[in-house]
Amino acid sequence: MGDENEGKRKVRVLTGGVFDLLHVGHVHFLSQAKALGDELVVIVAHDETVRKRKRREPVNTAEDRAELLKALKMVDEVYIGSPGAIDYELVKRIDPDIIAVGPDQSFNCERLKEDLRKHGINAEVIRIPYLYRSDRAKTSKIIQRIVETYCE
Repeated sequence: MGDENEGKRKVRVLTGGVFDLLHVGHVHFLSQAKALGDELVVIVAHDETVRKRKRREPVNTAEDRAELLKALKMVDEVYIGSPGAIDYELVKRIDPDIIAVGPDQSFNCERLKEDLRKHGINAEVIRIPYLYRSDRAKTSKIIQRIVETYCE
């Protein structure tokens, strides 16, 4: 008797983000993304992308953020993205079935789906809702609390 999943293609979920100062909101988000399939692949933002999008230096380098993500039990693979826009070639190589978008990411899901199709990527796009307190589990809020509490 073989494994009942033998021969079945695993459902691969892809997500991306900065994941600087890893916090409980990230854990909730990644757990929900993993629950959408069998494998969770994460593209962590390049340091240049963080500088451009967040208008600040990342607290941790992309390599350190990738290493932290790899240590989480729900994460199967981690890549560091290219500077700037979405690297559609990397996404195509990963070949996701589902792309999970974070609750605070500015992507328009329908537009993202159209852009993916234009690049030959036929993945479902699903926005993950907030399941945690966004006023506390947000990197910018954590940095603000650190500054207010410890930098007098």
